[in-house]
Amino acid sequence: MKAKLIKRKKQCGSVIVLLVVAMVILAISGAGLLTLSYGVRHRAIRYKSELNAMLAAEAGYERAIFEMSQQQDLLAALAGDSDDFDPAGQLSFSDASCSYQISFDTFLGARPIYNVVSVGNAGMFTRSVAVKVVQAVGGWDMGMCRVPVSSNSTYPVYYAAGEILDIPIHINTLDDNPDERDIYIKEDPRFLQHVSMGEARYTSQDSDKYSGVMDCFEAGIYFGQPDSKITDEEAVAKKVEGFEEATKEQFRFEPVAEAPVSNPQSAVHLEFFVQNGVGKVRITDDCTVRGFKQSSDSRTYDYRVTPGSDPQRYERYYIYAYHLIPDDADATGQRFIVDVEDTYVSRSYGGVESEPGGQIFVDGNVIIGSGESESVFQDVVKGKMTVVATGNIWIADSITVDGEHDDDGIPTKTNPNVFGLIARGVIRVVDPGMADYSYVDDEPVVPAGFEYVPIGLHDGGDLHKRHLPASVEIEAAITSGGGGFGAENVRRSYYGGRKESSGNSQDYLYVRGTLAEVVRGVVGLIGSDGFLKRYYLDDRMLQGILPGDIWLKGKYIPAPAGWSDYRVD
Repeated sequence: MKAKLIKRKKQCGSVIVLLVVAMVILAISGAGLLTLSYGVRHRAIRYKSELNAMLAAEAGYERAIFEMSQQQDLLAALAGDSDDFDPAGQLSFSDASCSYQISFDTFLGARPIYNVVSVGNAGMFTRSVAVKVVQAVGGWDMGMCRVPVSSNSTYPVYYAAGEILDIPIHINTLDDNPDERDIYIKEDPRFLQHVSMGEARYTSQDSDKYSGVMDCFEAGIYFGQPDSKITDEEAVAKKVEGFEEATKEQFRFEPVAEAPVSNPQSAVHLEFFVQNGVGKVRITDDCTVRGFKQSSDSRTYDYRVTPGSDPQRYERYYIYAYHLIPDDADATGQRFIVDVEDTYVSRSYGGVESEPGGQIFVDGNVIIGSGESESVFQDVVKGKMTVVATGNIWIADSITVDGEHDDDGIPTKTNPNVFGLIARGVIRVVDPGMADYSYVDDEPVVPAGFEYVPIGLHDGGDLHKRHLPASVEIEAAITSGGGGFGAENVRRSYYGGRKESSGNSQDYLYVRGTLAEVVRGVVGLIGSDGFLKRYYLDDRMLQGILPGDIWLKGKYIPAPAGWSDYRVD
């Protein structure tokens, strides 16, 4: 009996020990699970806080880019030229905040590079985004895909079957009512590079405006993109003023139209050529252009934007008929020759200088092109050059750059020669047969003390019987701030017409570069009058090769390898 009692006590003791051991194990496991649960929760909180800090930093970057896109000239705004621009800012959210800073970094060639640094904070975490950004370079930017046909109306310009557009295209928002596509397409043109639109794809009633044409855009189409500032008259004015300030004094001109002819327009005549391997330009100041204006809205498309109309109204302007110079221009120094490199300047900001390039500024109009194709004045630009005019730029012959070109005729990537044109007025290819066809005078009127200057090519016979080549080639970055780029004296009615090449050959207008225009300029009427377009992108412009700051895109993008983000300890 006693032995049984002892055995039972031992069994009870064993059970108690097992219970104690089990309780200890469960307690340890519970503590471990609690610790693990706390760690997971803590890590989740940490991860969420760090993610919020990163998102806040990115939001600050996006806000900085938006503020940059609102500036008419960002470099000038950073220098204090804008009262409504603050390069530093802050944003607050429910569980995070950020601060951002915009600053100038350096030049890529002549193209400014900017720094955007945004720091996000959430809880104990700080994340930073640091990005080097550049202003986007356009291919063919336009305020609207329409051509003026009267003082207050425009007509859509269509991309048609058979056209191949090997250039990026951007079209600003038109804000039309009813809301229709801002790009006009007939049948199936091919867009080989991306197209961007300021407008949305869908109407306010969720109707898809683009459903029937999406296959045309082989490299994609992007909606809701920032508008080009080509339609902002003040932004263009700021660019022009910046060029004036940066140009050497001896290459700033204020021409005077002294010849007593009808509708005199003041201009400077520029003739580029290469001599003994050196790029040169012959400059003739105080030229007088005999202007001509059609009286009827039904005759031609020679309109420019009425200044200050934003741009809602249009006016006929005096187109180029012919021009005169003082007959003693050489003796008085009104006509002279300089090396292109003599016009070189560097832009400077924050102690950093851009690569040098040539600049010529004219407070008036400019004529570019020579009528002496058999001489040294062969209209070839060697060097880096930008010509800026407060008025119009008239192109009177093919203008190409020296150096190597690829099989498509585009300057190769290693070609160092480049040309830029920017005008507050229009940029147009002239009609050299205005006097020949008696549109203005039976022949040029040459008052005593002045000399007639032929342009283009000679037909033979009388000196003023002139024509342009069948293919006019323009290798340049073209910015027309007062209207469109195109050809003058293209007739809306099918008689008369402009004078291009001799004979019956089809005339083509080649542009190898970039183009920005407020409205579309008429190049020609298919099958009738003028030129057919052949436009190609010169992507060297992306490298900052062009002198000065000619770009008006409202979009800023990261430079190659320019993005970095990191945790701040």
